[in-house]
Amino acid sequence: MPRSRFRTALRAAAVALTLSSVALWPVVAARAETAPEPHRGTELVLRALSLLGVNYKFGGNSPDTGLDCSGLVRHVFREAAGMVLPRRAEEISRTGETIDTSQLRPGDLVFYNTLRRTFSHVGIYIGNGQFVHAPSRGGGVRVEQMSESYWSKRFNGARRVLADGLGLGWVGGADNPAAAAAGSPTGGPPGGGGSTPTRGAPVAGGGLAGAGMMLPLTGTLLPGGDNPAGLPPSH
Repeated sequence: MPRSRFRTALRAAAVALTLSSVALWPVVAARAETAPEPHRGTELVLRALSLLGVNYKFGGNSPDTGLDCSGLVRHVFREAAGMVLPRRAEEISRTGETIDTSQLRPGDLVFYNTLRRTFSHVGIYIGNGQFVHAPSRGGGVRVEQMSESYWSKRFNGARRVLADGLGLGWVGGADNPAAAAAGSPTGGPPGGGGSTPTRGAPVAGGGLAGAGMMLPLTGTLLPGGDNPAGLPPSH
């Protein structure tokens, strides 16, 4: 084929390819606009897992200086969902809606009695029967199995603060009159800011499966019994 004809054919092919790309662009853009947003619970879980290993600090609100259990939950919900939750675990237990353990999905909250007070500890459910929390012992934010004896004996219930990707109303601790008037779901006394003994030891590797998703996990827990050392909660 003469060189001039080859160049002409090449230009025609380039023009055709450009036109086909332009024609397809509205379809691609429309699909992008209508694609469903990822479940907000996934964002909460990813944010919580990014804080694994952060030091425990009683009353702590910042990953830079340390977090307690409610400080961890508040930080995660503020950063991942733009929600401001109350300060204490017991106050957080008044937000959202009560759910059964069979309904748990990533991003829900699980509550425990670790200080001989109901709802004195809170963690974030991440799927596969696990939750992430900030215990007072064990080196920092970590993952636990809900089925472990220590935790199953102290389980107080679960709440869902996010439903269908949206927050269940406005929450703001003492400034929220509805939350203040509601009281504890079980009538228990007010709980602390979040302090609890820790079970297990972290090991590297592993994965996390829950609600149809697979997430990286930098630490998990070895199975263990019920607080064999009998360690009291520390503050």
